[in-house]
Amino acid sequence: MKRFVLLVLKMGIGIALIAILLDLCYTQVYLHDAKRNKVAMVYHSKPTRYDVVILGSSRANNHFVAPMFEKKGLKTFNYGMSGGHLFEASLMLKVMLERGYTLKNVVLEADLSLANEQQSELVAAKFLPYLHDSKTIATHFATQPNFWAWYYLPFYRYIAFEPQIGMREVYATSTQKQTNVLDNLGYYPLGKKPNANMKNNLTNLKPLHNRYYQEIKQICKTHNIHLITLMTPMCTNVVGIDYFDKVKQLYPEIYNYENAVEGDQYFSSCGHLNDAGARRFTARIIKDFFNK
Repeated sequence: MKRFVLLVLKMGIGIALIAILLDLCYTQVYLHDAKRNKVAMVYHSKPTRYDVVILGSSRANNHFVAPMFEKKGLKTFNYGMSGGHLFEASLMLKVMLERGYTLKNVVLEADLSLANEQQSELVAAKFLPYLHDSKTIATHFATQPNFWAWYYLPFYRYIAFEPQIGMREVYATSTQKQTNVLDNLGYYPLGKKPNANMKNNLTNLKPLHNRYYQEIKQICKTHNIHLITLMTPMCTNVVGIDYFDKVKQLYPEIYNYENAVEGDQYFSSCGHLNDAGARRFTARIIKDFFNK
């Protein structure tokens, strides 16, 4: 029995040491990368000054043509992330300031994402390799139910989020495999899909007094950043379109551009403009907010 206990103990120690070693190796790969995604780009960048920074979900990533802002003489980058929620938008803003960014204007897409306060596993995972290296990131994640395991159990976060930050992504990062997420100053254009779904149902969505939107507002106020919060276009055939009116009632400061681009020929899907639609929309935003 004693030999069995010792064997189990040795195996446990061996597994723990392997987990610690793997955690250190994976983390070091991410700590030396700056090209795979927008989180890594910000985390490894030098202090940067921007006239316009765009934050939000795919409805920011696909709707704001950053090069069009640049043509107006505004240094701009689109940090919208497909699948992201306001949890990640708030954290991205915090990391930018931690890294010494100077921001004049933040354009925030906040419409459908106001209906939840959850993290997006797809996007939130991209911050986790830096959990022990950044107090800002650790503090932001501290409210999440699994924070203790992510923070204190070596290698656990890489197992839990294996598709996002596991072996395959570590290999791609270590070999400096390029992606297109940073092209076009972060704007990702969509094409016209012949069989795209041009229907949507928003009846089950209800805007919340969203804590992460409140965080973003407070951060911008504290750092003297001009915050422009927008609702972006949807296609014509939407059930529950009064959701946008409910957002406006709850947050009068949010500008409603839900119907700023009309015609399904400008949409890739019901909730996402194609490139032609995005350019029409961006031209309208530049005219309304940055024409002077």
